[in-house]
Amino acid sequence: MLDLTPEEWTAVRLSLWIATWATVVALPFGIAIAYVLARKAFWGKALIDALVHLPLVLPPVVTGYLLLVMFGRNAPVGAFLADNFGIVFAFRWTGAALSCGIMGFPLMVRAIRLSVEAIDTRLEDAASTLGANGFWIFATVTLPLALPGIIAGMVLGFARALGEFGATITFVSNIPGETQTISAAIYTLTQVPGGDAAALRLVFVAIIISLGALMVSEWFARRAGARVHGA
Repeated sequence: MLDLTPEEWTAVRLSLWIATWATVVALPFGIAIAYVLARKAFWGKALIDALVHLPLVLPPVVTGYLLLVMFGRNAPVGAFLADNFGIVFAFRWTGAALSCGIMGFPLMVRAIRLSVEAIDTRLEDAASTLGANGFWIFATVTLPLALPGIIAGMVLGFARALGEFGATITFVSNIPGETQTISAAIYTLTQVPGGDAAALRLVFVAIIISLGALMVSEWFARRAGARVHGA
């Protein structure tokens, strides 16, 4: 079942590469927005919450098309980034990472937000009375206590990025070796005669990767929870 062709291995490696970058880059923003939504009260909070979760309810093709309109090579944002920083998203693996990160972002934020909301604020207040400033409290109290939720959010974001298809193929197409992830490769193989066996191999690989990610995240979450509770 794992006797993959070089092209199939390329799709697997590219999927892992894109999903990893999508998760790593999205994580700081996810933590920041989750903390703001969990702890702050301000006008427009409901709108920001709705915008964060919008990719969950929009058709993925719509999200991909909006990314193409905004970050395409001739689009205002895309042209600015390409001309001034040499960053190109359209039809590149970087664009695939961007679309995957956006599609997994709501799940990441949701998990981290729930974890932050579950923290006893009296622990943070106690650190404040001892003279710690806001950033130090966040870094040494809030983040460690929210670590299980952060790990869960990372895994959800990674899994969503690994399985993303609609937004990615709309934004960056299905280019072998550049933007063809496991999902896109499976789709391509199901469209050609005799491609079922290869598609099944990639499905099997995707299941193994997803199960492995869940098992590793559960192990990390248990260790993080044990440290938080002093076990």
